[in-house]
Amino acid sequence: MNFNDNRILIENLILGEEKAYIFLLEKYHRQLNAYALTLTHEQALAQDLVQNVFLKTWKSRKKLNPQFSIRNFLYKCVYNEFLNNYQKNKAVVLLNKKYIEYAHEVAEEIDDNIIDKMMEIVNKEIRKLPPKCQRIFILSKKEGLTNNEIADYLNISIKTVEAQITKAFGILKTELGEKYETILLLIFGINIGKLKANPLIRKMKF
Repeated sequence: MNFNDNRILIENLILGEEKAYIFLLEKYHRQLNAYALTLTHEQALAQDLVQNVFLKTWKSRKKLNPQFSIRNFLYKCVYNEFLNNYQKNKAVVLLNKKYIEYAHEVAEEIDDNIIDKMMEIVNKEIRKLPPKCQRIFILSKKEGLTNNEIADYLNISIKTVEAQITKAFGILKTELGEKYETILLLIFGINIGKLKANPLIRKMKF
């Protein structure tokens, strides 16, 4: 069964085929979690949003339309789930509104295969970061720890954490350039345009 075919995948979900649901989880969970993290900036909340979306998708699977992209549907659901949570908790300031809207537009436009290929290159560059810099960056951007939590965990100052994250951003900006601005925004919430304007990064030498 070729579940990579959008219509076949959705038709089997509608029929209640568990293998189709498992395929859906394996294919989109990581991407959706990364996207949700760019909206919430909280790993636990991002995971809750994505879990709710998958559960609701399964429960309402008979309402799915085989003619519509399941990927775009899932991203839209995560976006709506986030907005519903935001309206309840008022956890996001209005200044973030434009960024959130843009992140959603970006997520819908990028093809799955392109994301996978770009992520391979991004992860390769992350592995090239200096050891201390790499560790702090991963704790921050992949594990979702706050700067304070990282400082306590590694027994270093918050300023050191901030400096190493800034350094990581600068290296990624230099190595990846504008071509990867979209993927960095989508996965890590890194805006290369803002990085270029950051005087701290412009002055840094790597």
